[in-house]
Amino acid sequence: RQGMHTEVRKVKSVRLENVRKTFGGQRGVEEVDIEIRPGEFFTFLGPSGCGKTTTLRMIAGFYYPTSGRILFDGQDVTYWKPEKRNIGMVFQNYALFPHMTVFENVAFGLEVRRLSRNVIKEKTERAIRMVHLEGYGNRKITELSGGQQQRVALARALVIEPGILLLDEPLSNLDAKLREETRIEIKRLQTEIGVTTVYVTHDQTEAMTMSDRIMVMKDGVVQQVGSPQEIYNRPVNQFVASFIGESNLLDGEVLEVQDGRAAVDVGGNRLIGLAANASPNTRLVRGAKVKLLVRPESVMVGDGPNPLTGTVLLAEFKGFGISYLMQAGPLQLKAMSVNVGRGILQRGDEVTVHIPEQGIYFIGE
Repeated sequence: RQGMHTEVRKVKSVRLENVRKTFGGQRGVEEVDIEIRPGEFFTFLGPSGCGKTTTLRMIAGFYYPTSGRILFDGQDVTYWKPEKRNIGMVFQNYALFPHMTVFENVAFGLEVRRLSRNVIKEKTERAIRMVHLEGYGNRKITELSGGQQQRVALARALVIEPGILLLDEPLSNLDAKLREETRIEIKRLQTEIGVTTVYVTHDQTEAMTMSDRIMVMKDGVVQQVGSPQEIYNRPVNQFVASFIGESNLLDGEVLEVQDGRAAVDVGGNRLIGLAANASPNTRLVRGAKVKLLVRPESVMVGDGPNPLTGTVLLAEFKGFGISYLMQAGPLQLKAMSVNVGRGILQRGDEVTVHIPEQGIYFIGE
C-alpha cells in the first residue's frame, strides 16, 4: 500500500532570495527578492518579455535559477524537480489531454500518485463540483467551450490539494465577458480553499481586482511590490504610473514648498499638491523638474482647487461613467465623470475642471 495516502506537508509561504536567471548571457530576471505569504494571492504583472513567466517557471521547477535560492515554507527547493514540489499549475493553453474525458483529465494527478480507486473518485468528483462542471465528467475535452476547458484545468490543478497554485496567463484565450466570469470564479475558489497562489498576467484589471499584492516587472527587473492600492495610488516611478490604470503624466517645475504643500508650474498653470504625496525618489525643492501623476477620476468637472479651463476634444460614454479628453492651454487631460443621468459634454464644449490637492502625486524625473 506504499504511496496510497502519503500526506505532503502544505506549503505555507514562498521565498525568492535574490533570484537571477540568464539565458545565454542575456538577462531574463534580475535579483528578485520577495516573500509570498501563506494563503496570499500574489500577482506578477508586466508587459510581454518582462520576466514574469520565467520567474513563475523557476518557482515551478521548470527552470533553475542562475543564482539565488527558492524556499517553500522555509525549505530550500531551488533544485527540486517539479513533481517533488507539490504545486498545481494552470497553463495559458490549458495543456489538457484531448483524448481523455473531463473526469480522466482531472483525476490524472491522483492516478500518478497511485491513490486508491475510491479516493480518486471522491476527490475528482469533489473538484469537478468545485468548478461547477457537474454532469460533464464523461465529456471529451474537444466537446467543451474555452471557459469550460479552463475550469477543467483549474480542477486538475486543485484536485491534488497543492501547497501552492501557479497560474500562467490563464484567461488570455477567453473573450471579455467569460474572462470576467472566470476571474471571479478563480478568486472565489482561491479564497475558499486558502491556497497560496501566484498569478502571472499582463492585464492590469486582473491584477488589480484579484490580488492581495502585486509585483510589477519591466525588462527582468522588479519595479515595485505592493497592494493594488499602493501600486495605483503611490507608484514609485513613471513606468508603474503609466502601466497601471489610466493616467495623466504632466511635466512640472517646483515653484515653492511651504506648509506641507508644493506649488508647481505645469504649462503655465500653478498647481498645488500635498508634499507628502510623492514617490520615494522625488526631490521637491525649488527649481526641480517633476512629473505630476493625476488619475482621470481626480480631474473633476466644475469649480474647485487647481482650476483649469479648456475644450472637450473627445467624450466616450462607458455606461458607468464618461471619459473625456480635454485641451487646457498646452495640456491634454483625461477626465472621468461618473454617470448619474445628467447630460454629457460634447466635442467642442468649453469646460472648467479642478484637481483636489490630494489628487496630485509627484514622481521624480
